[in-house]
Amino acid sequence: MTTFTLTPRWLARRPNARYMGLVLLVLLLLFAWLTPWLFPADPARQNLLHTLATPSLSEPLGTDHLGRSQLARLASAIRLSIGLALLSVLSAAIPGVLLGVAAGWRGGWLDRGLGLVADCVLAMPGLLLVLMLAAMAPGQFWSLYVGIALVLWVEYFRVVRAATRSLVTSPQLQASRLLGFGKVYLFRRHLWPELAPSVLTLAAFGAANAVLAVAALGFVSIGLRPPTAELGLMMTELLPYYQEAPWVLLQPIAAVFLLVLSFQLLAGRDPR
Repeated sequence: MTTFTLTPRWLARRPNARYMGLVLLVLLLLFAWLTPWLFPADPARQNLLHTLATPSLSEPLGTDHLGRSQLARLASAIRLSIGLALLSVLSAAIPGVLLGVAAGWRGGWLDRGLGLVADCVLAMPGLLLVLMLAAMAPGQFWSLYVGIALVLWVEYFRVVRAATRSLVTSPQLQASRLLGFGKVYLFRRHLWPELAPSVLTLAAFGAANAVLAVAALGFVSIGLRPPTAELGLMMTELLPYYQEAPWVLLQPIAAVFLLVLSFQLLAGRDPR
């Protein structure tokens, strides 16, 4: 899956860029998880007498074309996007890192076999793989999750394998091996401290890509189905009313922008 970088280079190089991204992400998380407690509205409840209502004290973000609370739906959609992004990244990072370390450390047939599998995955466009799984189980959460995770793990594998090949020949690791330390200690003491910055950067970029992928699939009506509150699906539903109520359409667009921006700032500069 192609990595999109929306962060300007001069901003990504600033030392406080990561803190800005962390603060922005924390604010989005607080909005998404505290809104149901402070504003207990059902995101699927319709009220056709109050369609496309302007923001008010009772509805701080107004209502959509079916009279549903935009505040409740936006909070639910952000929770879904962040949850799916983090779950996909975690499911891709763990096998990607472990397989990359195994391939780079052992070499030989294991390295060639895993490299062939990674090349086969790369030969198919990432979005096409996600679309195939979404077509097999339309509107299902697991199909999006599995598709995104299958695409993302290759990045971790290739970066970690290349780094491990050079790290296993370092004098420090060879000295620890001669002293009889086990592989778990060698990984924890010598490999992971060197791999962690690249892995965490890839995780932040992967989360941003997952948010964009879910929103794109929802926008073309291939992802999750109504009445699920999902950012891309909300854009599609509200697009016909952009002249009548532009503030309603701008809300999911702004949410996607802020989510991607927060992850991009957390990533900083691309180590590749």
